[in-house]
Amino acid sequence: MSLIPSIIGRRSNVFDPFSMDVWDPFKDFPFHNSLAASIPEFSRQNSAFVSTRVDWKETPEAHVLKADIPGLKKEEVKVEIEDDNVLQISGERNVEKEDKNDTWHRVERSSGKFVRRFRLPENAKIDQVKASMEDGVLTVTVPKEEVKKPEVKSIEISG
Repeated sequence: MSLIPSIIGRRSNVFDPFSMDVWDPFKDFPFHNSLAASIPEFSRQNSAFVSTRVDWKETPEAHVLKADIPGLKKEEVKVEIEDDNVLQISGERNVEKEDKNDTWHRVERSSGKFVRRFRLPENAKIDQVKASMEDGVLTVTVPKEEVKKPEVKSIEISG
């Protein structure tokens, strides 16, 4: 097993100039999980943050972001735009109430607050952003302003 994690074949936002994701350089190292497990608060918050996956595509008309947030109602999710064209998606997945008579065999679903932030490009129409949620997928559509192509004027050369 190599100590250097492979980045080939993985979708990563490390070099995305619009992304404000927190990059964890130790995420794929063997000791990282044992360190996170020894600090329960870190483990719980980090897993909720990381589990919110977002796809961002650009079409000729708009930027479209899709976030997987299963089990949440639209009232439990916030979509906000901050100063400097920063889109923020946040929410909270509550812990399931425990019954003393229940025996848990496995707990894999994360709970807690999550926040994802994305710096939008200058051509984003911030006042026309729309969001919808269907089947646990939040879709945020950010229309783009038309970029005017510079007018080229030919100059005749004399002489």
